[in-house]
Amino acid sequence: MSSLMDTNVFDYVNVLDKALDASALRHEAISNNLANVDTPNYKREDVNFEVQLAKALRHSRYKSMDAKVADLKMNRLQPLAYKDYAGFSYRIDGNNVDPDTEGVYLAKNQIVYQGLEQSVAQEFKNLQAVMK
Repeated sequence: MSSLMDTNVFDYVNVLDKALDASALRHEAISNNLANVDTPNYKREDVNFEVQLAKALRHSRYKSMDAKVADLKMNRLQPLAYKDYAGFSYRIDGNNVDPDTEGVYLAKNQIVYQGLEQSVAQEFKNLQAVMK
């Protein structure tokens, strides 16, 4: 098991920072979805970050997680908003936003964001402990 001294803690902080950005962007997308629930032909938006991160980590097969995170190209890891189910609508007006589902996504995203914040805080506590 590697120690904090064997890793670059800022690699993890940088990934967590990107994940926080993605969660904030997802919050904005969900808010837009809820605000446009009655807008004809509006298509819900979501953010694609987790899939990007998983693909980026798979490129470093057979390496430790520390090595995988260290090898990430942070400039290529950008959260992107996209139209979800753009060709689908279950309503006559062409809108595909379900407010109940959006509420669930919003609650999930808030929990994820809080977890990411706690992870960043823990990384800095670890760094403080090493510096003592």
